[in-house]
Amino acid sequence: MYDINFYMKSYPVVKRLESGEKIPKKEIFNLFESFRSKDPIVYNIETTNACNMRCKMCPRTTRMTRDITFLDLDCTENIVKQLKPHSKKLWSDWEKFCTETYGISPNDNPSENHFFLYIIPKVIQLHGYGDPLLDKNLGGTIQILNKYGFKSYFSCNPANIDIEKTIEMMENGLTFIKYSFESTDNQKFKDIRGNAANFTEAYGKTNEILTIKQEKKLETKIIITMIDVGHDDTQQEEFRRLKKAFEDLNVYIYLKSEDQQWYRKDPSLESYLEEKGRVVPAQEKEFYGTNSIHWSEFCKHPWMSMTIKSDSEIHMCMEDYNNEIFLGNSQENNLYDIWNGELYNKFRHDHFELTPCIKCTEECDMPKIGNYYDSSKYNANKNHYPLVQEVCE
Repeated sequence: MYDINFYMKSYPVVKRLESGEKIPKKEIFNLFESFRSKDPIVYNIETTNACNMRCKMCPRTTRMTRDITFLDLDCTENIVKQLKPHSKKLWSDWEKFCTETYGISPNDNPSENHFFLYIIPKVIQLHGYGDPLLDKNLGGTIQILNKYGFKSYFSCNPANIDIEKTIEMMENGLTFIKYSFESTDNQKFKDIRGNAANFTEAYGKTNEILTIKQEKKLETKIIITMIDVGHDDTQQEEFRRLKKAFEDLNVYIYLKSEDQQWYRKDPSLESYLEEKGRVVPAQEKEFYGTNSIHWSEFCKHPWMSMTIKSDSEIHMCMEDYNNEIFLGNSQENNLYDIWNGELYNKFRHDHFELTPCIKCTEECDMPKIGNYYDSSKYNANKNHYPLVQEVCE
């Protein structure tokens, strides 16, 4: 979930900045403070950071050094009971806003922007830098969300599909589950996701789950994505083949822009892939931009949502793979005090000031509100920041 009320109210203000209007930072900061909910809204609860994949587009592959942890159910319930679902009136206003502003209505065909506007705001995500299917408490987590009136969603690796466990999650009330297939070719899929990836096997299991789901009349919606890692006609053809494979199978399917493209230039990634015989082609080292509304507009997370990691700590967003920007601990303080506390206040100022040597300004493709005041902090690729080690050694 995210604060859709803040999103709607901040939109025209940011458009004024984009038009070149000079508005003092303090005025914008105070407006944002008046717009944001004082009650916490959680974007995702990372149930675990355990993962058995080594995907070449994921910083976890070579960068993550934090301990592997699993969020226990008592902590999860303590978090969820402090939250509130969006009201029907607010959601109605949001649908009108999205239709008028982006030309995307609730009943439009699946796309990455339809997904961001109409699914992500109403669910609590259960993944971060791990695969929730590796968490033995996942069923209990889904039941807790249902108990307090929240919809649930997680993305997982097709290689980890466990048919029995997946059906159990659906029977527990899981709302959405997403599988990502980057190629219909087994070898290409392995090159992108690692040796555990196998399209033929994962596709077969997905079809079996769809059959059981229909027989049992389970309501979980299955989402199929392909990350656009090739950025070329070949990738488009791959997606056409994927859509054909899932034709008439009642899935929500779309092509997704690649997140965190800064990682393409990370030396640790190139060394790892060379060692494994999975060399990144030269053309893949460039920043290609995005078709995503979420990744092309300024980052609203400091005002719009919080992320809770599998060790119960609260951090800036799910992209903080090593928990570098600490904002509180959900087992030590209530979410309201953390969300309205000193650390979050400083973090919001950091986005205005483009504070150097923090993950937001060094390892993230998303624009910050401060870039409207200092555009020189971007390089020629606009949304791409230099790496931490290039700036902060």
